[in-house]
Amino acid sequence: MSAEFDVKMTTGKMYDYMLRHTFTSFAGIVGELLGIVLVAGAFVYKQWIYIIFGMICILYQPVALYFRAKQQVTGNEVFKDPLHYIVDDNGITVRSGDNTDSLTWDKIYKVVSTSRSVIVYTGRVNACIFPKEDMGPVKDTVIQIISTHLDPKQVNIR
Repeated sequence: MSAEFDVKMTTGKMYDYMLRHTFTSFAGIVGELLGIVLVAGAFVYKQWIYIIFGMICILYQPVALYFRAKQQVTGNEVFKDPLHYIVDDNGITVRSGDNTDSLTWDKIYKVVSTSRSVIVYTGRVNACIFPKEDMGPVKDTVIQIISTHLDPKQVNIR
């Protein structure tokens, strides 16, 4: 079984990955909780400065992630042209211009999904991003191939 598709990386697609990655990490969760506690503290202690610091904590990460995603997409030569992915029984192959790189299934760390993407982690931070809109009609085939070749504990696709 095999599936091929092209991915044209955009700021929105990268932002989706970065949001998911950040807000499932300890630091991302603690930052947002701190902001919520500060905003709640503003009402409890009638100290309105808490609301300012709380809103900074709550809004800083998403805004900073958007600009980081934009910088990464526009500043990285790899994303200038569409990435061509082949997902098959051997693993995942990606072509970008004249460069080809292959990844066997035993090198995959985990696979998760968001409402917009399937994210294939190749390490704790590095990942291949498969936007569902770019996969189109082969999305179900890609998910089936992934689910077949990885341990169910590694796959969290909704």
